[in-house]
Amino acid sequence: MKRYARLIWLLAGIGTGIGGMASAAPLTEVTFGTNWIAQAEHGGYYQAVADGTFEKYGLKVTIVPGGPRAANRMLMTVGKLDFYMGGSMIQAFSAVEKDIPTIVVAAHFQKEPQILMSHPGQGLDRFEDLKKSNDILLSKDGVATFFQWMKAEYGFRDEQVKPFGFNPAPFIANKKSVQQGYVTAEPLTIEKAAGFKPNVFLLADYGFSTYSTTVETRRDVVEKTPDLVQRFVDASTVGWHNYLYGDNAAANVLIKRDNPEMTDELLAYSVVKMKQYGIVDSGDAATLGIGAMTDARMKDFFDKMVKSGLFKTDLDYRKAYTLRFVNKGVGLNLKK
Repeated sequence: MKRYARLIWLLAGIGTGIGGMASAAPLTEVTFGTNWIAQAEHGGYYQAVADGTFEKYGLKVTIVPGGPRAANRMLMTVGKLDFYMGGSMIQAFSAVEKDIPTIVVAAHFQKEPQILMSHPGQGLDRFEDLKKSNDILLSKDGVATFFQWMKAEYGFRDEQVKPFGFNPAPFIANKKSVQQGYVTAEPLTIEKAAGFKPNVFLLADYGFSTYSTTVETRRDVVEKTPDLVQRFVDASTVGWHNYLYGDNAAANVLIKRDNPEMTDELLAYSVVKMKQYGIVDSGDAATLGIGAMTDARMKDFFDKMVKSGLFKTDLDYRKAYTLRFVNKGVGLNLKK
């Protein structure tokens, strides 16, 4: 009897093991390239890695950080990366213009974090006042993109622009100057370096209506593996909810691993500012879910870019994005 009992126990154990192995489906390996070095603005993706959300969606995701020498967007375009974290929709519209077969499948930032800063108490305390400054410090990319909109929409002038070398010293020294930055970082840099809080003007709040921190992929990926795209978008969306409203300590460890110069102070500051300014979950995201996009919003921004001279009216900008994978309320139940 003991022998039979032991045999039955062994067979049951083997059966359980086989069943367990059969039910553990292999994870699909996915590569995701960011557009800059690791920071809180990438937190949702790192969160989905750290807390196992990607794995729950059947994905093993490797995040490939960007940086000044990285070419992650190109690597995604030629098939070396599966997904890419885009910037504004200007890039996506340009891809259509150049017949590059990429497409935006989600937008995890409802507002681009781009700002202008000025010194308080110097007659530059309103956005309209900035037109009085003859020292607006902008990068070449800023001049080519959002400053063209500022000229068309608000009457700014080319002669106001001075080159910005990503060093805050000229701005700190010149009280009549204006500097570009991100709402999640540069104001803290100025406060720590110069001891004052600058005026902050988030361009999104003045009509620069682009989506940002988009998820891009190739059209063939959407056509051949739509389920993979949906799982990546949904898991990333849940990751953003958890990063903003849950325990993001493990995600921050991964961010600091990929960017050793990142500090806990800046990570915490960035999260606070993303919430304060509604960078991730304002507007349509409040009801449709993080990552939301709408045709009306896309048309509004495209029309502004046409007015700014960046694109021609007849460009079929609708090819730049799809609403197939968003606006499904994913993760809304997680927000506290």
